[in-house]
Amino acid sequence: MTEKTKDKLFDKEFKYSHKNPYHDKLDEFSEFVMRDNEAEDHQLKWNTDVFKKEGPLCVEVGSGFGHFMLEYCEKNPEVNFVGLDYRFKRSYNLARKLANHPTKNFRYLRARGERVEFIFGESEVDRMFYFFPDPWPKKRHNKKRLFQAPFLEAAYKILKPGGIMYVKTDHDAYAQWMAERIEGNELFDCELKTFNLREEYPEHFLASFKTKFEKIFIEKNIPIKAFVLKSKKQS
Repeated sequence: MTEKTKDKLFDKEFKYSHKNPYHDKLDEFSEFVMRDNEAEDHQLKWNTDVFKKEGPLCVEVGSGFGHFMLEYCEKNPEVNFVGLDYRFKRSYNLARKLANHPTKNFRYLRARGERVEFIFGESEVDRMFYFFPDPWPKKRHNKKRLFQAPFLEAAYKILKPGGIMYVKTDHDAYAQWMAERIEGNELFDCELKTFNLREEYPEHFLASFKTKFEKIFIEKNIPIKAFVLKSKKQS
């Protein structure tokens, strides 16, 4: 993905283009799966028209293998949960798991995190989760990291006043990158910043679960870095 392509992802007129067989296979789960720009028709209508019930609207950017999404939805049946990821085969495999999930308080989007401000309306989202994103470790690839100004601005736009974004990463350099961008922005208060979550805050919500990737990192004694950001938006 070039820098020019990434810029287009944040453009309102962006349209997905691909030829992947798993795109069509996902139609098998159309009851709860939306693909590409389909989800962008529901701004400000997720609770009323999609879930048809009131509840905290929670969004996970980069659901991966779905471990957090599956567990959180089961433990919190009152929430309306939207998970999204852009990988095709992984999305299909997760959809198969979700089809057998005991609660149906979720939707899954085969979509990109850069599109959140076009998927959700202003001040529509209560909580956001962003766990173990691709760190793009090579310096020449750093510009591909999602966690930078345009994404933070989009997150601020869709979160309600006082809305929370939870972040975790295993990667030291990406964590430092995140810390620098959090420190330099006026959109969020940083309520938690730790470079060793389980040692410093073992009772915190973010330490109460482990994603598939997280289990691997912990087995390798890699400290988990975490941030909790609270929107400064006023009611």
